[in-house]
Amino acid sequence: MKLVVGLGNPGRRYQGTRHNVGFAVLAELGRRHGTSGPKTSFQGEVVEATLGGARVLLLCPHTFMNNSGSSVLAARDFYKLENSDLLIVCDDFSLPAGKLRLRSKGSAGGQKGLEDIIRVLGGDLVSRLRLGIGPLPAGWDAAAFVLSKFTKEESAVVDPAVVSAADAAADWIAKGIEYCMNTYN
Repeated sequence: MKLVVGLGNPGRRYQGTRHNVGFAVLAELGRRHGTSGPKTSFQGEVVEATLGGARVLLLCPHTFMNNSGSSVLAARDFYKLENSDLLIVCDDFSLPAGKLRLRSKGSAGGQKGLEDIIRVLGGDLVSRLRLGIGPLPAGWDAAAFVLSKFTKEESAVVDPAVVSAADAAADWIAKGIEYCMNTYN
């Protein structure tokens, strides 16, 4: 079993914001591969899926971004998964809009949700898929930027990247992180 976690903030106020691209990627995965409707569990929304014969749990924590770790830990421990069975999908304003970057480990790079997950899981050996939402414009507060919505021009770049990120997550399940890093980075 694999656990794919999309980071974002719950509620209508945050729909369509830069910070919620993780939720958008999981919605695309669920649309393609979901075998159940959304359920509330592990302090979030869960959709069961099957990809390449593997059972996959798609989790969107509803703990708000900066407290995502407790939701991820609850799901990981319930299913007795290793950290290597987890993929975290999140935004990154250090990457240009639409750019994907996959890593098997490393720092949070300033992404507060990923930082909380690393802290709660007790280590950085967890795969992550970052989707670029940047660059952060000069003079903008980072929090205000990530909670803003994409412009029409940015959406034209980010929307196809969400589809590509869903492809990358499916490939991570079927082919592993090394294949994905070589293919999508």
